[in-house]
Amino acid sequence: MRDLRIVFMGTPDFAATILKHLVEHNYNIVGVITAADKPAGRGRKINESAVKKYALSQNLKVLQPTNLKNQDFINELSDLKANLQIVVAFRMLPKVVWQMPIFGTFNLHASLLPEYRGAAPINWALINGERKTGVTTFFIDDKIDTGEVILQKEIEIKEEEIFGELYDRLMHLGAELVLETIQLIEENKVVTIKQPELEEKTAYKLFPDTCKIDWTDTLENIYNKIRGLNPYPAAWTTIYNNGIETTAKLYKVSKEIVKHTDTVGQIICTKKTLKVAVQNGYLIIHEIKLSGKKKMDTQNLLNGYHFSSDSKMS
Repeated sequence: MRDLRIVFMGTPDFAATILKHLVEHNYNIVGVITAADKPAGRGRKINESAVKKYALSQNLKVLQPTNLKNQDFINELSDLKANLQIVVAFRMLPKVVWQMPIFGTFNLHASLLPEYRGAAPINWALINGERKTGVTTFFIDDKIDTGEVILQKEIEIKEEEIFGELYDRLMHLGAELVLETIQLIEENKVVTIKQPELEEKTAYKLFPDTCKIDWTDTLENIYNKIRGLNPYPAAWTTIYNNGIETTAKLYKVSKEIVKHTDTVGQIICTKKTLKVAVQNGYLIIHEIKLSGKKKMDTQNLLNGYHFSSDSKMS
């Protein structure tokens, strides 16, 4: 059995959960690498990453390099004498870093590689209406998410599942897979599978334009886009109402498949319901956030907000 000295690299709560799992299973974490602190919010208060907060609570050594090629950082990392590095939701590593430990550097990715390589695999699996997804561990090489696969676990995507729910399920599934991967490395039983070079489905980074709803698309595609971005970063639209233009983010929605003659994007509402006409039915809105307002359910919105008969979303 190999005696492991592990450096863990990650930033968000997804990664912090994996780190917590390792600590609770008594693995020797000799160092934690995470993003530099950043000012956030209206007060510009300094925000520490979820990984840093957890690492400090466990008295783990934390490094926060702004430049992963900086020689001082390389020296600090080398001084930790790690023989295995684990990466979860971090950034691309230079070769000098990922080649350092003798047992390699492996990454946990929230997709069934080679599908959905990139920054937002969970979002894109939902946006594209996938029925299954999973998690993969692989040894890092010099490209993004292309290294040789160690292990994979697959799960079905539930019909109405949103990003936040699938994120949580994959986070816990990923924690299990990381443990299984470490055990193989400890026992020197790793057998890797080379990934095919072709990538049909990518998971490139989400930008505001990517998250805008196209009301001329099909009802199914619009619905999938909204659930794939709920609760973050959230799909958005422009509302034209009473001669005023505003933006809104949409969260909980449902589908009504029916033939109609309403104009695409037209808003139809009663005292209790709010829906938008699309080419093969209506998108029913249950939760919405108008610009500058709090997120609210439709009932509360309609109690204090009036839509004109010619109001629309675009």
